[in-house]
Amino acid sequence: MPVVTVQQGPRPTERKRELVSLVTDAFVHAYGKPPEAVQVWIHEVAPESWGMAGRPAADADRQSAVAS
Repeated sequence: MPVVTVQQGPRPTERKRELVSLVTDAFVHAYGKPPEAVQVWIHEVAPESWGMAGRPAADADRQSAVAS
């Protein structure tokens, strides 16, 4: 049984529904597995709990808001 783990920042429920559907479809297509055999786990990480380019992602979010 394929288990897919997606790590990301928080997203709206509707976007996560779409992601789970598309990832499941990809495994059905690539491996010929039935949809019932595919599990997709979404692990959401708060922006202050991860970083990129040497800065917490929460700081990048604040800079984007200021620049807008």
